[in-house]
Amino acid sequence: MSEKELGKKWDRCLADGAIKLGTGLGLGIVFSVLFFKRHTWPISLGSGAGLGMAYANCQNDLRSHYILHRGDKVGLCMEKMNKML
Repeated sequence: MSEKELGKKWDRCLADGAIKLGTGLGLGIVFSVLFFKRHTWPISLGSGAGLGMAYANCQNDLRSHYILHRGDKVGLCMEKMNKML
């Protein structure tokens, strides 16, 4: 894996982590205010769930070498498909 690819994967991981943490935090605040009489545990639970999902996605992304993501060039796959035909 080249340094450029690794950088892209880390950028994707950080962006995914920020989105999932923010979503979990927001949902935790909403549930805390509306349903749980302003206790703090829904906020912690939502944030933890968001970070956990982001960590799992990042771990899967960094371990996979051959998965193509949206926006990446698929020239090698097209060449292989053309050879098969």
